[in-house]
Amino acid sequence: MPRYFTLRQAQQLLPIVEAEFRQALRVKRELDGAARELAGYSKHLFLAGGAVVDQRKFLSLRSRRDALARRLKEMLEAIQEHGCQVKDLELGLVDFPTLYCGKEVCLCWRLGEPEIAWWHETDEGYRGRKPIDQNFLDNHRGDDLA
Repeated sequence: MPRYFTLRQAQQLLPIVEAEFRQALRVKRELDGAARELAGYSKHLFLAGGAVVDQRKFLSLRSRRDALARRLKEMLEAIQEHGCQVKDLELGLVDFPTLYCGKEVCLCWRLGEPEIAWWHETDEGYRGRKPIDQNFLDNHRGDDLA
């Protein structure tokens, strides 16, 4: 069962989510670099016909890439354990489920935005973002957390 946030609850969690998200982005950049390095070495091996294979280097590159991939997966899972949803790591999109007029919708935040100021239907995504207005504030709710 998903967690539903009020805007206030999501805003309070935002500094933690943002810090974790930025850390995940750093690991993603490292992973991309490791994957490029491994691909380049693999291409070199292919072009050389495999004649000169430094197996330790290949295994080290692959091991580093795999470790970074596992670390990134764990980091994204940790972010989502808060109840929010990482929608796009590259664009920096995170959704916080909420209920609006009895229907599940998402509070929408993008990395770099100072606060959560948008919402969208679950089937609309980022392109369907609408500004949070007084009507939304008056008619949305989250879980009753003690």
